[in-house]
Amino acid sequence: MTDNTVKFIGEVSKVSEQNGAWVIEWPRSATHFHTYGKLTPYFKGLAEGKLMVTRCVNAGCPIAKGNGETWLPPRADCPDCHAPMQWHEVPKPIVGKVYSYTYVKRGGTGLEIETPYYQIDVELEGCCTIPKGYLLDVGREPKIGMKVTPVFRTKDPTHTSLDIAWKAL
Repeated sequence: MTDNTVKFIGEVSKVSEQNGAWVIEWPRSATHFHTYGKLTPYFKGLAEGKLMVTRCVNAGCPIAKGNGETWLPPRADCPDCHAPMQWHEVPKPIVGKVYSYTYVKRGGTGLEIETPYYQIDVELEGCCTIPKGYLLDVGREPKIGMKVTPVFRTKDPTHTSLDIAWKAL
């Protein structure tokens, strides 16, 4: 992997924008159009080398009380008060820890990355969720608690969650 990204074996999607939301043309066996809608900032951020997260800042929220936890994958609306979440870029350097992992020897239908690989769950400080990702160092078995940092696919992005992977520190 000379470009430090997971080897993508699919076809890069075309992106258009309608009213600020990305619309992805996903050419597979049949062309599928879908919109990222309110989650466009997350996928746009990945393509720009940024990790975008959300949190609730609604003072009337019964749980967040105006100072909500960080969500990744992001949520467009707060699950507790249903108010729009506020977007934030995670400051660099971004360092997480492997929370759990599994070795994927054979992927299912539609998987567009090379196997085998390690799928990892990453714990980020201040984040109330545990996002999934891929470890770039296929030859190195991860360890629980191992520090990792994200690597972004900014050249020929797929405009999917494959545009972020993690490498060991």
